[in-house]
Amino acid sequence: MIKPVLSVITVVYNNVEHIERTLLSVINQTYDRIEYIVIDGGSTDGTLVIINKYASNIQRLVSEPDKGIYDAMNKGMALATGDYVLFMNSGDEIHAPDIVVSVFAAAPDADIYYGETEMINAQGESLGQRRHKAPDQFTWRDFKYGMSISHQAIYIKKSLVKPYAPEYRLSADIDWILQAAKQAKKIVNVHGYVAKYLVGGMSKAKHKQSLLERFAIMRKHYGLVPTLFNHVVIAFNLGWYWLQHRRTND
Repeated sequence: MIKPVLSVITVVYNNVEHIERTLLSVINQTYDRIEYIVIDGGSTDGTLVIINKYASNIQRLVSEPDKGIYDAMNKGMALATGDYVLFMNSGDEIHAPDIVVSVFAAAPDADIYYGETEMINAQGESLGQRRHKAPDQFTWRDFKYGMSISHQAIYIKKSLVKPYAPEYRLSADIDWILQAAKQAKKIVNVHGYVAKYLVGGMSKAKHKQSLLERFAIMRKHYGLVPTLFNHVVIAFNLGWYWLQHRRTND
């Protein structure tokens, strides 16, 4: 059986502090059928100097201004020629060098593979597992109480994905995953950590806008009344977690 090609896409803009960790986590994978695509937004802080150190390991590199993170991600997806796509943006990491091998060894020809995500801080130190644990068997309905699988921990067959919706500036990844999951016939849990996620980012910096977008996306997929009820549950779960841990670990 021919092993599938995985297109890994990294989007970055002026992130000289963290980009190298992300690059190395992809380049050092033991899986030998990875197409690596890096989309830089025209960085001026030295990020490109680091990227160019690894140019021989990057199949496609674009550096130019964009209209935001999802515009950049759409550029990467348009260039991808692999069977599956994985977004590993600057600051995030594939969890260990053998992860891609283990993901595709979990089961043949799935539409979606997914796993758990470890949260890390700016120093690369572990903050533990996400508050939202990945469901044992994921379906599109499992996002109704929050994004139970992180963007960095889901491998989706390219034939199932569409461009990110431009109307969402901060939470289009939720809509993107749900659109694909609704079409998927075979979804496989690989049962383990597959990614590291650097806490923070634009959705934290613009939290109110992010929440409004998330509500709109949930309403689109689940309906208004169920979404209102589900958000009561989300708020309760968040408050209870914070009381126990004094952090949210989203």
